[in-house]
Amino acid sequence: MPDLELWPIGNCQVSGLIDRTGALVWGCVPRVDGDPVFCSLLNGEQRDAGVWRFELEGQVSASQSYIRNTPILVTRLEAEDGSAVEVLDFAPRYEGKGRMYRPVAFGRIVRPIAGHPRIKVVLKPLKNYGAQVADTTNGTNHVRYLVGPQALRLSTDAPVGYVLEQRSFRIEEDTHFFLGPDEPFVGNLREEIRRMEQSTRKYWQQWVRGLATPFEWQDEVIRCAITLKLCQHEETGAIVAALTTSIPEAAHSERNWDYRYCWIRDSYYTVQALNRLGALDVLEKYLGYLRNIIDSAKGGQIQPLYSVMGESELDETTASYLAGYRGMGPVRRGNAAYRQVQHDCYGQIVLPTVQGFFDKRLLRLADDRDFESLEHVGEMAWKMHDQPDAGLWEFRTRQEVHTYSAVMSWAACDRLAKAAEWLGKDDRAKLWSDRADAIRAKIEAEAWKENGQGGHYGASFESDYLDASLLQMVELRFLSPDNARFQQTFAAVEKELRRGDHMLRYAAEDDFGAPETAFNVCTFWLIEALHLAGRDDEARVLFETMLSHTTQSGLLSEDLDYETGELWGNFPQTYSLVGVINCAGLLSKPWSEVR
Repeated sequence: MPDLELWPIGNCQVSGLIDRTGALVWGCVPRVDGDPVFCSLLNGEQRDAGVWRFELEGQVSASQSYIRNTPILVTRLEAEDGSAVEVLDFAPRYEGKGRMYRPVAFGRIVRPIAGHPRIKVVLKPLKNYGAQVADTTNGTNHVRYLVGPQALRLSTDAPVGYVLEQRSFRIEEDTHFFLGPDEPFVGNLREEIRRMEQSTRKYWQQWVRGLATPFEWQDEVIRCAITLKLCQHEETGAIVAALTTSIPEAAHSERNWDYRYCWIRDSYYTVQALNRLGALDVLEKYLGYLRNIIDSAKGGQIQPLYSVMGESELDETTASYLAGYRGMGPVRRGNAAYRQVQHDCYGQIVLPTVQGFFDKRLLRLADDRDFESLEHVGEMAWKMHDQPDAGLWEFRTRQEVHTYSAVMSWAACDRLAKAAEWLGKDDRAKLWSDRADAIRAKIEAEAWKENGQGGHYGASFESDYLDASLLQMVELRFLSPDNARFQQTFAAVEKELRRGDHMLRYAAEDDFGAPETAFNVCTFWLIEALHLAGRDDEARVLFETMLSHTTQSGLLSEDLDYETGELWGNFPQTYSLVGVINCAGLLSKPWSEVR
């Protein structure tokens, strides 16, 4: 039965998920939102199609680990007779000839470690979202898989006939597999794949070397940072919310969504967390993506999400040939949320973009023309700050004036005022500052709900129900941690939404009924609030508890069953990894204490 014990590999162009047996069970081409040619993760009990695995005869165990500070995975398979192999998985990524080499390709090396191991190669990609097995043609040292308009070519020094017929054979030396573009493999296969792996290893270890990590929980933070970078489609700068589609938020809930797209909100949190670690390359690429989104909007409404190529129409359909995770369909392609109105996105464009005016480390500093374009986004934030929307939780059947969206609109105006002041535009600074003050007054008047216990902010202007996003009012600098209204709201949110060591995003029923699982990023927001409230010991205990729920790969999905501890939802979820990075930074002892 499939589970979320998965190990991501990738190169910021293509990505794959390896399961606990070393099988490639999820991978899309030619990019993250493409056709899942490896899709056995979502193929129910049909585990022999849409997969690439190496079967060791007599296998009794498997163990896995990443090569330190890389997304290069080593899986050790052992058989009952003592024979063993190691499978090394990677997607090539390194600089060469003045550009980044990141092909649509997976490299795999199988090494005999002990005894006389015999393996069988099961390589059966599907096409058209599981509808058909890819046709094949082959030559002396390669196999072509016709997965669509383009083909993938497997170049290998393994016996091609054994691969095609899925026959077991003794492996007596390192054996190499390169599944990539449909073109002849140039150079000596063995030497080139080894060189690719070494160059890829060096690239990632050098990238990690530039991170400003907290002293404590370094391994956890580094793994989350690497994985967040893998969620960026480097060609355009877009950052996807997760690498998968349709992992249910809870069993049989039909809360199955396609997260292989760039949400403005999720990306804001991702670049914010990586920026705190000094990973400016992700921010710079993403700012380029945002400039293109702003240009395309032409001063109009910004959607909550776009494709990694900036496409605006993401019609939602179902892949009828895939049974779903553990048979729990539907498997969705596309996401109808692109049609929704979510006004928080204006703030989430402004907040990361204004860094371009202040941060002199950036290769491209923002200028007056960028400010003029950004003001169009601010105008929309001002215009929509008190208008109903679907909110950050993307309700499909109702709209209200959500407090979080209004606070994000305030943040947009507030940060534009600061950018204008920095640029010496005093008249524009006053305009945006006055607008920020007006939005603040509106929020204080409409979102605050008096009750017999002193009151709290409501999740919307129209009602007094609570949601976890209210805890972000301090992070966004709308309130200070010692603000009495924030403290009262925190107490109310914790009482209403906390479930033991975990946090719901909201408790009220939505389009699909009452939530059944905790939302992992909300638990991290709770940990941040506990820290701000001076409850550090409790915050550290909860943080360690959350880390205990990570997969063997050190990662988290979107949701968690707060009774069983099982992970649910799309994987790996950028929101959740951001939570690990942010909380580690807040709670870690400083480096000065250990130097």
